[in-house]
Amino acid sequence: MHQVMEQNVRIVSRVQWRAAPPKQRERQKSLARRVVIHHTATPSCRGLEKCKEQIFSIQRDHMTERGFSDIGYNFLVEGGGIVFEGRGWGVVGAHTKGNNLDSLGIAFIGNFNNDAPSKEAILSVKQLLQSGVSQGFLCKEFSLLGHRDLGDTECPGENLYSALPNLRGTT
Repeated sequence: MHQVMEQNVRIVSRVQWRAAPPKQRERQKSLARRVVIHHTATPSCRGLEKCKEQIFSIQRDHMTERGFSDIGYNFLVEGGGIVFEGRGWGVVGAHTKGNNLDSLGIAFIGNFNNDAPSKEAILSVKQLLQSGVSQGFLCKEFSLLGHRDLGDTECPGENLYSALPNLRGTT
């Protein structure tokens, strides 16, 4: 079992969580200029094995119930800070209607209307964003938004939304 290490970020690949192949993939035409933070509004999970099945279930829901070509998010992070590859870098997501072409969607696994994001998850996402900038997938001066900033939703939950300032200034 190997994970890709990017600036101390442990990223579990699609192969490792046994992702279904996407029906199609659209590459982003330029660097992402925005990062949109979401929550999955599902139970939280910790650990590789416990979260793999949950992420596969999210992908199945996105593809069968919502009609997406793949899981909607570019990355997902669990409570211990493990990052799971969704669509990955440089791929157009399906996370924020009308705002996907120039953005990266990152979902915290759990429901943050009640729960607070862990320090480990916040740190991992900060490191992931730094990695995205250094690898040339994310503009250095990217905007960081909550899903609710772009749509009529409570997402990413009150407690995660109030933690967004902890993710800013990552580069």
